[in-house]
Order: sequence, then C-alpha cells, then structure tokens
Amino acid sequence: MAFSDQLLNRATAGLVAVIIGFASSIALIYQVVITLGGTPDLVASWILMLGLVMGATSIGLSYYYKVPVLIAWSTTGAALLISSAQGYNLNEAVGAFMFAALLVFLSGITGWFEKIMNRIPSELACAMLAGVLVTFGIDVFNFMNDMPLVIGLMVLVNFVGKRFFARFAMLSVLIVGVLLAWQFGHVDTSALHWKMSHFTYIAPSFNLQACISIGLPLYIVTMTSQNLPGIAVLKAHNYKAPISASLNVTGLVNVICAPFGAYSINLAAITAAICMSDEADKNPDKRYWASIAGGVFYILMALCAATLVGLVASLPQALILALAGIALFGTIANSLQQALTGSQYTEAAIVTFLVTASDLTMFSVGSAFWGIIAGVCTVMITRKG
Repeated sequence: MAFSDQLLNRATAGLVAVIIGFASSIALIYQVVITLGGTPDLVASWILMLGLVMGATSIGLSYYYKVPVLIAWSTTGAALLISSAQGYNLNEAVGAFMFAALLVFLSGITGWFEKIMNRIPSELACAMLAGVLVTFGIDVFNFMNDMPLVIGLMVLVNFVGKRFFARFAMLSVLIVGVLLAWQFGHVDTSALHWKMSHFTYIAPSFNLQACISIGLPLYIVTMTSQNLPGIAVLKAHNYKAPISASLNVTGLVNVICAPFGAYSINLAAITAAICMSDEADKNPDKRYWASIAGGVFYILMALCAATLVGLVASLPQALILALAGIALFGTIANSLQQALTGSQYTEAAIVTFLVTASDLTMFSVGSAFWGIIAGVCTVMITRKG
C-alpha cells in the first residue's frame, strides 16, 4: 500500500471517529451548560477547551506508547449531569468536576484499577466490548425506518467498497451519506454561520454536597461506563493498555482544565474502536497514527467550535449514528469471535455480552460495569476444580 493511501486511511478513521464522537453527544453537553445556567456561547467555550484537551492527550498518549489511545469526553457523565447538577450553579459544578477528576488521578497513581483490569479474562473484555457496540450495529437497520434509501445505500457502499476499494470504503460511506442526505433535504443549514469561540474561566466553589451529589457519581460512571469499556477495546485488539498512565494524564489534565469547561475526559471506547480497525491500517502496530489523526481533528474541531456546533446540528442524527454502526461492523464481529470461539469462558462471555447489551442500570451505574460483574460471577460459580 502506498504511503499516501495509508495516510488517507488513518486520517479518515480519525475523522470519522471525531465526527461520530462529537455529533452523538454535543446535545448532551449543550443541555448540561443550560441546566447550570450557562449560555450557548458558554457551550462553544466548553467545546473549545474539551477539543483542545482531548486532542493534545490523544496525540501525546498515542505517540508516546505507540498504541491507539483516543481520549473523549464522558458522554454518560454528561447525561448524568443533566439530572444530578440541577439545583447547583456553575461554580459549584466546576468544583465537583475537579473533585471527580482528582479521584480518577488517584485511581491511576495507586494502580488499583489496573490491577483489577489485569485479572479480568480477555474473553470477558471482548464480550463486554461487543455488548457495548452491538446496539450501534442494530441501530443502522433501525434507522432505515427514518432514512431507508440513504442508510441502505450507505450499507451497500460499505460492502461494495470493502470488496473493490477497501482502502477508501469508510471515506466513501461518509461522502455518500452526506451527499444523499443533502440531496433529499435532510440537511438544515439555516443555523450555520462563522463565529469565533473564546475561553471562559469559571472559578470553582468547593461545596461538599455538590462533590457528593455531582462529583462522586460522575467519577463512578466515568470509570465504569467510559474507562472500563475503553480499556476493554484496547485489550480486545491485543494492545497493552497503558491503564494507570492514561488515568494519571486524563485525571491531572481534567483537574487543571475543569474551570474552563473540561467537565470530564476519559478513554474512548466506541470511537477508539474505529481507529483500531483494519480500515485504519492493516498493520496493528501503525494504527496509533489514526488516533493521532483523531487528535489533530479534535483540535481543529475545537478552534471552530462555535461554527461546528451549527454544522453538526445540521446533519440528521440518524445519519451520524448509522455511520457509527457501519464503521463498527468489523469490530463487533471480531469481538464476538474472540469472546466465544474455543474459550473456557464461553458461558461467562455470553452472560457478559447479554448484560452489557441490555438497558440494565442500578445505582446510576450502567450495564457495561454490571456485564463484567455478571461475567466474573459466572466464572467463579461455574469454574471446575
């Protein structure tokens, strides 16, 4: 493969990952800011800081460890904040963000989280990854109810592309999807305009009740619903995950940048899987360049935050989520294969997969965490000898 083709594949994987990560949850961050009494301009400020932080940490960790580490904002954390942050002001919320980030940093420094993860069988990690991603694969066909021709042709282009022009398959799906959505009037550009974003500093106020009500739940969901699947993605692709180092870096950077809107950052899972696919690079040892490309696109996204908020809002949500599912077809298949083929943990793996794929939520903790717990319990109960 020519170097220019490799560069294009890596850049495409990074671009698709960033578009999906940005578009799928920007509405949640917008709502968090509004819930806390902020304005749309403050939303752009938060996106500016989050994009710069995620880009810099993705580039730094990926290049240093030569592993495709992609950092993302906490989507589940944003969803949690919409309800848990009600009744608190921005200053108190920022103090709680810093408290949660400090707990992440301490988890990395002590190494306890890495020790636990290293004791979990890789088959269960693969099963959990498949459970996290399978909904995105199913949604590709669910969204055909809304946009049958557009999404149907995207799926067709994906498979035809993999057969005849594998190097450009995902890029082709992205282009075809956007062009068709435009052609059929699904793209609304009325809110598009150029506008610069600016940093806004919010002085933290450390309120014990806010730290307990906002900070502690934010830490728990970030670790269980974001970092845990992020580590599983790396393990499922046979990478040595720099667990403690990633927690150290994201936790410390988060503490410093929280007053500017970096409410919570963590290891990416779903978007990171796109950067670890065969489409990113046939050589697994070179796929970290896709995450570096993602980091560059994060920074570009940040610099154009105010405009991009409108651009992404102009694209139909069904298109964005279908793009994510199509990009993850191969990863879902590989994860299930590794979890279930010739494994002594087959029963535990299928339990992990089913629980993770479910809508189970207990004590504000999502199904990914309970999937691993269920799988480990199954191993302990069914182990012979």
